Amino acid sequence: MGRLLAGMRHYPMVLATIIVAGVGGVLEGAGQQTAARWVISAFAVVVALLQARGMVRDLRAGSYGVDLLAVTAIGSTVAVGEYWAALVVCLMLSGGEALEDYAARRARRELTGLLENAPHTAHRLDGAGGLTDLPVDEVAVGDRLLVRPFEVVPVDGVLESDGASLDESSLTGESIPVDKFRGDQLLSGAVNGAEAIEVRATARAAESQYQRIIALVREAQESRAPFVRLADRVAVPFTLFALALAAGAWIVSGEPVRLAEVLVVATPCPLIIAAPVAFLGGMSRSARLGVIVKSSGTLEQLARTRTVAFDKTGTLTYGVPRVTSVHAEQGGEDELLALAASVEQYSGHPLAAAVVAAAQAGGAALPAADDITEIPANGVRGIVDGRFVAVGSARFVAQETGAEPPHPPEGHTGVHVAVDGRYAGYVALADELRAETPVTMAALHRVGVRSTMMLTGDSEHVARHIAAQAGIDDVRAELLPQDKVDAVRSARPRPVMMVGDGVNDAPVLAAADVGVAMGARGASAASESADVVITLDDLSRVARAVYVGRRTMRVAWQSIGIGVSLSVGLMIVAAFGVLPALAGAWLQELVDLTCILWALLAVRPGRRERAEVARLAADTGVCAPRASAEPVAA
Repeated sequence: MGRLLAGMRHYPMVLATIIVAGVGGVLEGAGQQTAARWVISAFAVVVALLQARGMVRDLRAGSYGVDLLAVTAIGSTVAVGEYWAALVVCLMLSGGEALEDYAARRARRELTGLLENAPHTAHRLDGAGGLTDLPVDEVAVGDRLLVRPFEVVPVDGVLESDGASLDESSLTGESIPVDKFRGDQLLSGAVNGAEAIEVRATARAAESQYQRIIALVREAQESRAPFVRLADRVAVPFTLFALALAAGAWIVSGEPVRLAEVLVVATPCPLIIAAPVAFLGGMSRSARLGVIVKSSGTLEQLARTRTVAFDKTGTLTYGVPRVTSVHAEQGGEDELLALAASVEQYSGHPLAAAVVAAAQAGGAALPAADDITEIPANGVRGIVDGRFVAVGSARFVAQETGAEPPHPPEGHTGVHVAVDGRYAGYVALADELRAETPVTMAALHRVGVRSTMMLTGDSEHVARHIAAQAGIDDVRAELLPQDKVDAVRSARPRPVMMVGDGVNDAPVLAAADVGVAMGARGASAASESADVVITLDDLSRVARAVYVGRRTMRVAWQSIGIGVSLSVGLMIVAAFGVLPALAGAWLQELVDLTCILWALLAVRPGRRERAEVARLAADTGVCAPRASAEPVAA
């Protein structure tokens, strides 16, 4: 309760509306109906005047919409004595503004959080070999820096050490660590491996890669075109028609009461209430599916999506390297894998961990290795059961054997093995395609998506190998964050949805018409800049989100159509003077109730959607529950 009251202090108009409703209720309960009417009506008029001032400002800026209808509704309901209806409209207006303000405050807070995740401290080396910790903003070009094991590279620079292995997945999306050698460029935001390295700064923090990502997020959020609300498209013609009909009935009949009789059945509840109810129903249902939609406007964009772009690593794939096959020159594959894992178990390299995990999958214990030597960015040497074993990159093993190792299959990385100075074979690793990826692409095409794209920082041959397996239409490889943003902004047809999971995806998620973050294991920066967050590690939820958006929009338009049609019919009847204002007010309440009940259908899937979801569940190997329940993944 305390948190609720604290939140209310940020939104005084909502709090004032609730207080006025309470005062009005007490007055009516005490038999002071006239006083209640004056209190509520006066408050409603004040709200209408404030709203009208903002509406005039918007009109001057060339914007108009449901606010015009709301001001008219407040004025007409107060004029005919329907003051409680006027107060409901006030609550809808103030509540909507509070939600929009909350969303803006949250966006600013999340961007601040992204800034806080940037590197803060650097370790500068002086000429005498001493070490000084300083704020990263004070690093100058040319400074020699020490980056300790598993620390983030603080600024862009050049590697001064002989070699290094870095995790650049947060920048490029590549899940397999990248080997760097003396003189290679390093990007800020990359995570160092198990060995300390020296780096010479080539850029200040403000011009380094991580800060560029943050700037791109800010720029993309600020450059988005304002979204036109669903009700705004109907509000102006409906309001003009109602006013014209009311004025015409007054002029023709000569009776001013005709004006009130028409306007009392022209309240905007089908637009102000019914559509939001449908959107809330759709957002609630999507949340049950593990899909968090942050705004009603996003649901509409989901329904209209025509192009979907995907990051590769962690989105289309699982995001971690796995052993896919073992190729032995002589002897058995199991023996080769065991020898490699026996040496690799002493290494902190992520590929080593994958080799060890594959060898241990059968439950057998690995033999111990002696005299272990690890050469960063190259490989590991050791003695296993009296045999000299070297494991690592093709270049490293070639130096050990004098023979050129073969290339692993397309889309794979090879961990090569030499035994007693002779080439013994290699272990092939790859970031495997998610099992649900191909059926998700097919489902998106069935629901109306015309084009699918892959935007990745990975190499061209790996990207095309994954795209061929997934059924992706368009492949863009070796991209930096700015390149992804440019690709999304130029993509056609629109609207464009972007799906990603890493820090490097934050700018493009913000730039897309709909940004979708795989938040179950992805970086918070991606989730914070996205419009939709998928909380389950299941790519098929992307297609489910589009289904929910389309169903929600269909129900919202149906509820609006029903409400407007019934209101127009009642207005025409009232214009002929056969519908008293009191009876019209009660009938309008029935219209509102009908629209709201219809809008609540958005909480359940439609017939076509149930068929699509059942097909998707069958294709991904997940059994759908009985028809009366919402299908969920196991």
